[in-house]
Amino acid sequence: MTISGKLIDLHQQRIYNAEIQLEGNTIRAVKEVLSTVDEQYILPGLIDAHIHVESSMLVPTEFARLAVVHGTVATISDPHEIANVLGIPGVDFMIKNGQKSPFKFYFGAPSCVPATKFETAGAEITRHDVEQLMQRADIYYLAEMMNWPGVLQGDKEVLEKIAAAHRFGKPVDGHAPGLRNDDAKKYIDAGISTDHECFTAEEALDKLRYGMKILIREGSAAKNFEALAPLIPEYYQNMMFCSDDKHPDSLLEGHINLLIKRCLQKNFDIFKVLQMACINPVNHYKLDVGLLRAGDKADFIIIDHPEKFNILKTFINGQQVAERGKSLLHSQASETPNHFSASLIEPDELAVSDTGEPIKVIEVLDGELITRRIEVKPLVSNGQIIPDQENDILKLVVVNRYKPAKPAIAFIKNMGFRDGAIVSSVAHDSHNIIAAGTSDEFLARAINLVIQSKGGIAAVNANTSELIPLPVAGLMSNIDGYQMAADYIRIDQLVKQMGSKLKAPFMSLSFMALLVIPSIKLSDLGLFDAEKFRFIE
Repeated sequence: MTISGKLIDLHQQRIYNAEIQLEGNTIRAVKEVLSTVDEQYILPGLIDAHIHVESSMLVPTEFARLAVVHGTVATISDPHEIANVLGIPGVDFMIKNGQKSPFKFYFGAPSCVPATKFETAGAEITRHDVEQLMQRADIYYLAEMMNWPGVLQGDKEVLEKIAAAHRFGKPVDGHAPGLRNDDAKKYIDAGISTDHECFTAEEALDKLRYGMKILIREGSAAKNFEALAPLIPEYYQNMMFCSDDKHPDSLLEGHINLLIKRCLQKNFDIFKVLQMACINPVNHYKLDVGLLRAGDKADFIIIDHPEKFNILKTFINGQQVAERGKSLLHSQASETPNHFSASLIEPDELAVSDTGEPIKVIEVLDGELITRRIEVKPLVSNGQIIPDQENDILKLVVVNRYKPAKPAIAFIKNMGFRDGAIVSSVAHDSHNIIAAGTSDEFLARAINLVIQSKGGIAAVNANTSELIPLPVAGLMSNIDGYQMAADYIRIDQLVKQMGSKLKAPFMSLSFMALLVIPSIKLSDLGLFDAEKFRFIE
């Protein structure tokens, strides 16, 4: 088989007419020719350098069906989410499911399960487990080391996990939001090579100077492209692109291809941009992904023109997997492993008595994982603190999904809706049940919908109730990915009709229990100061 067109050669950094000869899953030869009748451009496939596939709410095979349409051929996949629910069997599920697809999933060993000791998770992955995982050929790296305090304090368990990765020659991913100066250097010197949590160019530059590779993240909730893109022209050799967390509706719209388009609109050099999207992940993680050289695996895409960057075809191992917006991959049957033992709740379990003191409120920042801590005078009725819709302060609830337990309750600002509640069993990182609402009745109703289905996302108000079941670990659906995306768009629109102005309200909600991101969050055990790393009275 021969493919012809204009080759965007990332190694020679030039564009020329070429014929590419395929033999099975490999590129046999790349030949420069004087002219070609095919007015198309050929380049290596795109790679997402850090993503939690579970956040798409799709099992790997369905994620692949949507991603290949956008020119993605591989992902560096951290199965941290399902590992918090199911442990190593969850990691094994992701790997085995992904192997049913030609798409190239490169999974890592989760480093922080549970993420902290201040929440209830469904499983634990110890340093001994990490040692065993590192010996496996289907584990490619140690996934994001979120316990940066443990690194800085020399925690034995943490350092032994890092050492295990180094013994087997596998890289260690980082997670150190806001870490600067000497602390950043100490974290990096421990052997941690990447970070996708930089919110400012100054922070990223600090880490780049200490030898770290920086990933520009643009997900459904956290969006750092505009802040970090100015670094690309000078530091592209040590940068990559990633999504981190991407909901099904935004995966339907695009993937790494959208970041490339935005770079080209800024007139960045196409070779620098594509080095970040194609070459750097392959080199850093030692991936078996082809880069359009003789002898490489036949992983490449065809676009109409660099100025438009519309994906015409995607090939993986010589197999065409997408054409002009249509996926050529078929759905695969999926198992539904789970861990869900919560009890139904009553509205009166969510009551909060007034103490006469101001309340500490979590303020959501749209497009960010970080939150602000504010104090306000509460709205009180009959001795109980109630949601204050006029000032957009709603009640936030986290319910332990692994065993019956008393709900944890706090208050949250900027969710935006004035009537109803939303709930999710996707709640980073331990994935307990998290809900925000305007009344205890709405909250209990929404939470019980998810408990009854043993996982899902739901929205309720006075007029309707919508539920999307997530039977795979309470995180993912096992239905057709395109149908799941359509269902998600429908429930997302319902929440926005309820008044939410957030770009991705369910995604933002899911991070309100993420204790390793500043500054204030809620776990199933209580309100938490993510800067001082302790509970708040």
